[in-house]
Amino acid sequence: MGGSDSEVEKSAHKEKEKKKLQALAPIAKPLAGKKLSKRTLKLVRKAAEHKCLKRGVKEVVKSIRRGNKGVCVIAGNITPIDVITHVPILCEEAEIPYVYVTSKEDLANAGATKRPTCCVLVLPKPTKGELGEEIQQKLKTEYDEVATEITSLAASLF
Repeated sequence: MGGSDSEVEKSAHKEKEKKKLQALAPIAKPLAGKKLSKRTLKLVRKAAEHKCLKRGVKEVVKSIRRGNKGVCVIAGNITPIDVITHVPILCEEAEIPYVYVTSKEDLANAGATKRPTCCVLVLPKPTKGELGEEIQQKLKTEYDEVATEITSLAASLF
């Protein structure tokens, strides 16, 4: 009987994933696959822990305009879509790699906030203060891996 329980859970999970994909905006390209999405959200989680994260459209735009570099992660299920349409353009002008993930709720969970978040900017180092050498190195390598993966994904699109 315990096996059928997991089957029910699996079908519910698949249904949830399907709904997330249906809610995606038509401009959500390049969209991270399952593996890249997981790694990106993991990076966002670590960046939130070490205060290397800018959350929300306003903060991200301000940060990009000030010349901060990083990786921009945008939620693909934002309505109305006009809220985030200018962010990818800003990223391209500033040569910042950006990627879409399927849901704003997942992005908020990774970014350690309760409110759904449209977009976040992961910075390679914190804006204030310093991190320990070892932590800084770990974060930097993970950041670089995700950034190169996102760049190659975007290059394959265009």
